[in-house]
Amino acid sequence: SPGAPISPAEPISQAYSLALYMQKNTSALLHTYLQHQGSPFSDPGFSAPELQLSSLPPAAVSFKTWHALDDGERLSHAQGAFLALTQHLQLVGDDQRDLNPGSPILLSQLGAARLRAQGLLGNMAAIMTALGLPIPPEEDTLGVVPFGASAFERKCRGYVVTREYGHWTDRAVRDLALLKAKYPG
Repeated sequence: SPGAPISPAEPISQAYSLALYMQKNTSALLHTYLQHQGSPFSDPGFSAPELQLSSLPPAAVSFKTWHALDDGERLSHAQGAFLALTQHLQLVGDDQRDLNPGSPILLSQLGAARLRAQGLLGNMAAIMTALGLPIPPEEDTLGVVPFGASAFERKCRGYVVTREYGHWTDRAVRDLALLKAKYPG
């Protein structure tokens, strides 16, 4: 009936399916990104976990901290992270159009990742609405972007963004699996 509360089961299921699909593509995105950046990024076994961006929240959290979060906190953290990721993926795509204009596969993968992150944002907003939770306001997470950044700095930024996209997608799958079990269809 009109005005009846919306069951969260359907938007949770949709978000979970999208997050699983995203998860299947994250390692390919990171691999493609690294291969197009040249050395040291394309060197076998490249990893730089110490690189972070202050404008992008890291997905890593201790199990104890994560377990203590309630549904609203988990969704709010993910919502903020994927909002930041959509903005960062746009920036990385712009950087790569300049740095690697002849790489349509990379540019396509970055664009698809950004669109999927936006889709997941919409799914999460629907879940939050169905659960009666407030949806955090959209904000400019990038702030002031240094347009004079060197090619190496832009490559590092893109590496962190593509890596964290994968980590946040993994965390979203885990968060949504909990919600799916809590609110079965």
